[in-house]
Order: sequence, then structure tokens, then C-alpha cells
Amino acid sequence: MKTEIYRDAWGIPHLRAGDARRLARAQGFVTALDRAWQLEVERHRSQGTSASFLGAGTGAVAWDVFARRARIDDTARRCFTALERRDPETADWVRSYVEGVNEGLAEGARRAPEFAATGLAPGHWEPWHPLGVWLGTHILFAGFPAKLWREEVVRHLGAGAVGLFATDGPGTSGSNGWLVGGTRTASGQAIVAGDPHRFIEDPGVYQQIRLTCPEFDVVGLAVPGMPGIAHFGHTGTVAWAITNAMADYQDLYRERLRRTDTGGVEALDPDGEWRPAVRHTETVEAAGDGEPVHVEIIETARGPVVIGGPDGGEVEPVSLRCPPRVTEDLGLGALLPLLRARRAADVDRAFDQWTEPVNVVQAADTEGGLLHRVAGRVPVRHEDNRLRIVPAWEPGHEWRGWHAMPRGPVDGGIAVMANQRGPATPLGIEFAPPHRADRIRELLHDRPGPVWTAGDMPALHMDTHLASAGPLLDALALLDGLSPAAGALRDRLLRWDRRMAADSTEAAAYAAVRSAVVRRLAAQPAFAALAAPPAYPEVFLPWLSLTVRVGYALEHLLTAKELYGIDRDAIVREAVEELAAAGTEFGPWGDTHRLAAWRALDGTEYAPEASDAPAEEPPGLSGDHDCVLCTSAVPGVTDLSARGPAARFVWDLARRKDSLWVVPFGASGVPGSAHHRDQLPLWLKGDLVPVVTDWNLLTEEKHDHDL
Repeated sequence: MKTEIYRDAWGIPHLRAGDARRLARAQGFVTALDRAWQLEVERHRSQGTSASFLGAGTGAVAWDVFARRARIDDTARRCFTALERRDPETADWVRSYVEGVNEGLAEGARRAPEFAATGLAPGHWEPWHPLGVWLGTHILFAGFPAKLWREEVVRHLGAGAVGLFATDGPGTSGSNGWLVGGTRTASGQAIVAGDPHRFIEDPGVYQQIRLTCPEFDVVGLAVPGMPGIAHFGHTGTVAWAITNAMADYQDLYRERLRRTDTGGVEALDPDGEWRPAVRHTETVEAAGDGEPVHVEIIETARGPVVIGGPDGGEVEPVSLRCPPRVTEDLGLGALLPLLRARRAADVDRAFDQWTEPVNVVQAADTEGGLLHRVAGRVPVRHEDNRLRIVPAWEPGHEWRGWHAMPRGPVDGGIAVMANQRGPATPLGIEFAPPHRADRIRELLHDRPGPVWTAGDMPALHMDTHLASAGPLLDALALLDGLSPAAGALRDRLLRWDRRMAADSTEAAAYAAVRSAVVRRLAAQPAFAALAAPPAYPEVFLPWLSLTVRVGYALEHLLTAKELYGIDRDAIVREAVEELAAAGTEFGPWGDTHRLAAWRALDGTEYAPEASDAPAEEPPGLSGDHDCVLCTSAVPGVTDLSARGPAARFVWDLARRKDSLWVVPFGASGVPGSAHHRDQLPLWLKGDLVPVVTDWNLLTEEKHDHDL
């Protein structure tokens, strides 16, 4: 059987091959055609070489230094070497994907104008590069820098203050996911739906794709650079999806380091002995006028040193310990079994091999099988490890095996996960507030009986009710003696339906009051010591911003019994009076709540398709951080949204062709192509496109290259 590439009306690739290995090669090839720039950016980021073509002014140097110090590329190499030993079939399958990338990369680079703009020449992929891309994409996913923040909170305010700021942190990513069993659907078969929340990137972090060979026929969302379909897939008889479990599985250790007479470095171990650390120097090059940065790479028995070094300075050295570095296993052994899965039990067994990120998995099959579980590796260790930076030289902070992965219920035929406390509670410290999960559950239970269809699910994706507005609105309701203008603003907000709709001026007014309250709280003397964080590397600073932390934790701060003597009523009063005195005219929420997608070249600017076209404003959005439609503004900082649904999907187990999906931009990562932005209008409205399963409705794409 020859390898064939087809496209649907949205440019989504449908691949068919004679076996899994040739299919992986075709997946790599078509991904290189569609996403060459994205692939090369992510490969270079994993190697710590992105500044060599992006330049020093893009933040790339800071990332490259972190990537080198965290040893992302070296970990990928080690994991692939171990994969060859443990699972030769999967290693060969990954190698085939890389062959396809290399075969398509030159043509893909000719299509992508970014290569000419930066002078970047497409490179050669090695078999471990997909693993490096995966690591680079997810190494900050569990938000270990939150431990740096908690360390500061404990140091300045005491351990009791940690809970005040507990929330889904600014650098983590979440998702909505729900499973509706056959007893609740019109067809009698289950529906799995959801939307992963991540930083919105252009090109998008998820790739719609179909992979077909004699062994399997799977549609799903792949991560460009990694073969197979890890997170969201539908094989026809079983479908699965994940959300971030919010588990804590990475540790930070405060190290004691010293230099030796021979130029080496030693670290103090828990047994009181000084032992040699791995040490060498690497250089980060920056395009343009950027000066080379020489990076000392140090690794102790705990892990790579990602902060500080042996020569003193403003911050102590800190090492990072994470499961793939310890086990030399990224969990790729799960990927082929997932593609071959026929039942929920097969998905369950496949995820037994998963490593990171730690996820909550939901799955359903056509025989009535349902699955709700946590998957990944979380080390067993001292409770302090999970909360803060721990001293490497003190015994008791070592890892002592792995936690068993918990399972969750499917109550009344429904399971909902939105990063709230649930089955993963024993494995984490900070979780998302329950608002999104509670709202989805409420909407699903509002319709008793077997009534739900796949076509009903997009309405849940787009729900904009903001339950977290309650504490601030309650505080407003208690105010008296306001000026007439402030009283009118308060009354207007108390009549608001609490929906963050793009056309709502009340939503904009609420967001303005919220931001004013956040800024005032962050300026309180009680929090002054947290306003200037230690001189940690730049990549960790989003977790250390006091204003950001106050914005996301506003509910806790407004409802705490006592807040260091801060008069919260006075702060809310001042915020309302300030906006009223300024005569602020509130336009629709979508005027300021706009999409700020990340691009490797031009940051968050929303660029037009044609280079000679006038700059256009980014699209306005509905939703907010705690809405089901989770388009996250940063209260007190910006109304722009850099995070949101990186895809939406509805997997119908009754008829796969009734399944639906959409991504923020399009199937192609090539600016100006027909499918670069064609799904954006649908994504903005909440519409999804059908999953095509009939090969007769697809158009074959011919290539001179023989796959």
C-alpha cells in the first residue's frame, strides 16, 4: 500500500500508509510542510540555540540560558537512548517520524517567509529532537517556579500566608474536560469534549490530523514535532482527552557548591560529604548585535543547577529535579498503544506508561467503558519538597519511589475536570478554583435524561459566567456613602448578569474596578517586601510578580478573615470612586480584552496576512480567567489575553463523523496560505468544523517525493 496524503476543506491532513512506521514518516513529512518554522523554532529552543536567529531582543537569550542549564537537549538524548533499549519498536517509529521531517523540511522552509526574514537555514533533525521539543514545551507546565514565590511569601509573611495567594498560577496551563456517558446522551453512546487552555501561539500548539494504517484509524490533536496523538484522540471505538492534573512532580533544592583547585565544582550531599558535580561551559550566541553569553552548566546528584552558582551572588544556587532526568523516560511507550486502543481499558493500560506532564485522563468506548484517572509520575517525598525550595545537604528530601495514580468517579454518567481539586488532590499543592468545573457540571445537570448531543457541546465551551466575581461584588454591595457617580457605577455592576461577553460594557466596568482594586492591594505596605523579587533568571519572573499574584488570588484576599490590617472596604471604595471621578466611559469588554498570541518573531503583535497590509487590531474576546471560556486577562496588569483555548473538540462515540473540532488559527503555519487563519472566525464565535471520515470527501495531495 502506497502512502497517501489527503486534505479536507480546512487543509487538515489525513494520512494513509501501509504500516505504523511509514505512517509516522508521512506525519513528519506533512508537519514539516505545514509547520517548518514552528518545528525549527521549537527544536532550537530545546537546544538553547533560538537566540542565534531570533536575536537578543526577543527574550530568546534568557530562554536559551535556561534550556542549557536545565539540560533539556541532554535529557532528550538520554531518554531516546533508553527508549532504544527498553522499547525498540517505539524508538524506530520516532526515528521514522524524524526521517519524514527531514524529507519535508527544505520544502516547508521555502514556503515559510520567516526563514528568509531571519536568515535561518533549516537544520537536520536527530531522533531525540522530538523528545527535546516535548520537554521544552512542558518543562514549565507544572509551574515549579511557584516554589520560588512561596519561598518569598513564607520568608516575608510566614507560612500562613501561602494559602492567600494559592491559585492557578500565571505560568501554568489548564483545560476543561467533560465526559457524558451514554445514559445522558440522545444516541446512547458517550461524548467526550473539552478545550485545553495554554498560551495561544501562532502557529498553534495543536495540529489537527488523521492517521490511518491497517492497525488503526485515529483522528486527534497532535503536538507538532512529536509523532502520534498523545492528548486528544478518537479511534472510532474509543476516545480520550486530558486536562492538567495540577500535580507537583518537580523539586527545587538549595545547593551548597564550592570550586576545587583543579577547576571543578563540588556539592554538599546529605551525608555531609562534598562530591564532584558535573561541570562544563557552553555559549549562547545571539543574532545581530547581541553579545555571546557564556553559561556554566553544573549538575549535582539532585539535578541541573538552574539558578545561581558556586561564586556567591544575590541568590543561592538552586537545582531542579524532574522525573525524565531521573528515569530517562518521557513516557513515549504510551503513544503506539494509544493509537492501537480499541477500548477504554486499552487507553488505561497505555497511560500506565505515561510520565509527564501529569494529566487527568477521561475516556469512553462504544461498549460502555468509561475511564477517569490520573496518569504520570509523581515522586514520593517529604511534604516540604512540594511546598518550597528544600536544602540539598539535609537528609530527608530524597525521592522514595512513585505515587500510585488515583482514579476519579463518573457520577450520574458525568465526569468533569477543569484543574480543580479532584482525583489528583493528593498529588498537588495549588489547583484552579472550582468555578469552571462547577459551572460545567451545573450546565450538564440542567438537562436531565438522555438528551445531550455532540452539537450541544460548543455552547458549554463558550459559557462566560464569571462566578469568581462574587467576592468583589459582595464588597461593593456593602459600601455606603458613595458619591452619586460611584453609587451609579456600583448599582450598575450589582445589576450585571456576571457574564464576560465581548459586547458587554458591564463586563468591562467590572474588569476596570477589579484591576483598580488589584493595583491598590499590591501597593499595600504589608506586601512591599514581595514587590521586588530576588534576582532570579528572567524566565521565572512571571511567577514572581506581586501584581499578577494578587490579581489571580483576589478572591482569597477579599474573603480572608484578616489581611494584615489592610482595610479592604476602603480599597474597593477608592477604586470605584477613582473610576467614577475620572468619568470613565466603558466600551465593550472585547475592546480591551483582545487576543495576544505569541509569535517567535514579533511577540504578541497581531500581524496581518500580507506584509504590505495595514496593521490590524487583534480580535476582541469574550470570557475571562475563571469562565468556562477561559481567555485569561491579567487583572491589574492587562486586559489582553495571552492564554485561552488552544483547541476545542467534541468526540462523539456514536458516529465519529459527528465529532467536531477547531483551533485558534488554522491547519497551516504558513502566513498567507489559505488555511493559515481560516478557522479563526469560527474559533472566535464558538463554531467548530466537522471531523471528516469519508475518504471520498477528501482531496489527495500529490508530491514528487516518494513516501
